[in-house]
Amino acid sequence: MNQSRPKVRISRALGMPLTRKCVKYFEKRPYPPGVHGRSRKKPSDYQVRLLEKQRLRHQYNISETQLRRAFDDAVRQQGRTGENLLQILESRLDATVHRAGMARTIYQARQLVAHGHFMVDGKKVDRPSYRVKEGQLIEVRERSRVKPPFQVAATGAHVDGPTAPYLSTSLDELKTTVLRSPARTEIPVICDEQLVVEFYAR
Repeated sequence: MNQSRPKVRISRALGMPLTRKCVKYFEKRPYPPGVHGRSRKKPSDYQVRLLEKQRLRHQYNISETQLRRAFDDAVRQQGRTGENLLQILESRLDATVHRAGMARTIYQARQLVAHGHFMVDGKKVDRPSYRVKEGQLIEVRERSRVKPPFQVAATGAHVDGPTAPYLSTSLDELKTTVLRSPARTEIPVICDEQLVVEFYAR
C-alpha cells in the first residue's frame, strides 16, 4: 500500500501539501476529499479556526494534547501568544532536526529521534517532544552516521537552500547548534497563528 496516500488525503482536507511527495497529488486535486469536496458551503468562523488549528498540528505531526500543552505554555510567556506558540513548537527536537536538514520530513525526523539516533549536548535523547534551548548542540550519534538516511542527509539532499538561520548547521558533520529562538518570518509553517489562539481562547 502506498504510504503517502493517507497524507495526501489529509493534505487535501487541510488545503495544503504536507510533504514534497504530496505536492503532485495535491496539485491534481486541490479540493477536499469526498463526493462533496468541490461544492462545500462556506465554513463558519468556528470551522475556519478549527481548520487552522488542524493545519498547524499536522505540520508538526503532533497530537491534540501536545498542541494544547504548547498553547498553555505560550499563554504563560510574555509577548504575543501566537508567536510564542510557534517558537515552542519549533524548539521540539524533531522539528529542529528537520529544519537543520538532517531529516527529509517531520515524520522521518520524529522516527529517527524516537529510535535514539540523536544526542543533545553529548547525551542520547529519544523524545521527539524534547525542547532544545539556545546554545545546545544536536548531533547524530557516531554509530548512526553510517546509516543510509544520514548518508543522504549529509549530502544536503533535504534542503533547497540555506538551513534555518537560527541554527548553526554543519550537514557534512551531521550536527547543528541552536543560536536563538526563531523570528516568525523564519518559521516556514503555513498558519494564521492568531486563529489558533482564538480557537483555544473561545
